[in-house]
Amino acid sequence: VLTLVAELLTELANDPAEFGQVDPPTLLPDLRAAGDRFTAFLALTGPDRPVGVATLSEAVAAYAGGRYGILSELYVRPEHRGTRVGTRLLEAVKAHGRSRGWRRLDVTAPPEARWQRTVRFYERHGFVFTGPKLRCAL
Repeated sequence: VLTLVAELLTELANDPAEFGQVDPPTLLPDLRAAGDRFTAFLALTGPDRPVGVATLSEAVAAYAGGRYGILSELYVRPEHRGTRVGTRLLEAVKAHGRSRGWRRLDVTAPPEARWQRTVRFYERHGFVFTGPKLRCAL
């Protein structure tokens, strides 16, 4: 899972320092501590042959009517894009959210023109643009 997430972040980064390194010894305790509020789906083409990943977390907000999902990472290796791997991952994510009673699933897509294919992918699967996301480093 974390290997594919690292590949995604490398592809997304305009600046190599933008996301930092994926450091499993640092991340794994936090992911385990999240319990069932964190879920990862892995797409495989065979034993030990991962080609895609989706990670999501559960959050709570009044604007979402309570619990909802945040799709943090969705990545398909380039050679497997266009083969419905991303669609299958997204279907699994949506089914998981429905089983947990979520009424909403949020995702952030890169705004640059080179990522319009990604935005269109989400729109084809029922996502609606609601505005940019801002961040603040702590």
